[in-house]
Amino acid sequence: MVRLLESMPRDDGFRMPGEFEPHAGTWMLWPERPDNWRLGAKPAQRAFVAVASAISHGEPVTVGVSPRQFANARAMLPAEVRVVEISNDDSWMRDCGPTFVVDAAGEVRAVDWVFNAWGGLEGGLYFPWDQDDLVASKVAEIERVSRYRAPVVLEGGSIHVDGEGTLITTEECLLNRNRNPGLSREEIERVLADYLGIEKTVWLGRGVFNDETDGHVDNLCCFVRPGVVLITWTDDPADPQYEISHDAYERLSRATDARGRKFEIHKLHQPGPLFMTEEESGGVDVVEGTEPRLPGARLAASYVNFYIANGVIALPVFGDSHDGDAIAQISNLFPDRQVIPVPAREILLGGGNIHCITQQQPAPRKGGA
Repeated sequence: MVRLLESMPRDDGFRMPGEFEPHAGTWMLWPERPDNWRLGAKPAQRAFVAVASAISHGEPVTVGVSPRQFANARAMLPAEVRVVEISNDDSWMRDCGPTFVVDAAGEVRAVDWVFNAWGGLEGGLYFPWDQDDLVASKVAEIERVSRYRAPVVLEGGSIHVDGEGTLITTEECLLNRNRNPGLSREEIERVLADYLGIEKTVWLGRGVFNDETDGHVDNLCCFVRPGVVLITWTDDPADPQYEISHDAYERLSRATDARGRKFEIHKLHQPGPLFMTEEESGGVDVVEGTEPRLPGARLAASYVNFYIANGVIALPVFGDSHDGDAIAQISNLFPDRQVIPVPAREILLGGGNIHCITQQQPAPRKGGA
């Protein structure tokens, strides 16, 4: 039975697993809006197909598509990818989709956060966003899992967990007044504990420079496994990312996780810097109420925005001189997974990357983690 639950996941014995734990599958949404994706979203659609194809090597993929794009998406996507009709406002499943939680008995449930397009009327990236705010509940219905409606604005890209009680996030995002202005840091930590089974929140400062999500942690830092983290890096003191990454490194160096471990920290050099070209900017429709795509704008490019699937890593690459080192480093950190490089500049041009457009659905496992 699919239920909207009035209780809280923690009280019911549920926790959010780490992304590296086994999945039942991956959820994505299909890009189409021409005021965010250039040239009618055709280049972005091809990039999304490449991402779905890469992940399909390890697990089932489902892509939600608007009614007007269903036939096109079905024709473009591989036969092994499931295509379902889900109305939406844009294609960032990580942020508007559900966060899945599990219990020791093997049940999977969904947490449905409030979504306001990364800031609502104070810095949000588009209006309206009402269809995006319904995506999580629609996914829960399709999967026949019970759902919790959380009482806060939160995007999935603003958090990473180790599955053992530790969560990392950024102050720039979760403490931003355009998300939950009535809540203190301690109150936000309590919500994270109640809805994700978290015992300790580790706060970093800012996210990647010029990240329009207000500093999502999934572009800056992620868990490789419990106790081991990876951060985006630059050795150039003149780069605005330098101070941000060094601050994150210092905070992580001083911190311990929920089990009292010091973090093992790995640095992954950023690509570029990369900038939007005039041709790329010119291919995006200008619409009132939507964040414009301006030529010369620095892109928030990061290799850390990869996705961990069963047996596979879908890694964004950019035709950049640092691509090879990123592939080698991720391969060394994940020796049990095949690293599949995916050309991802077209996704980056829309404001995010591979992790931002994917959402894992954990496999039900008895006995917990």
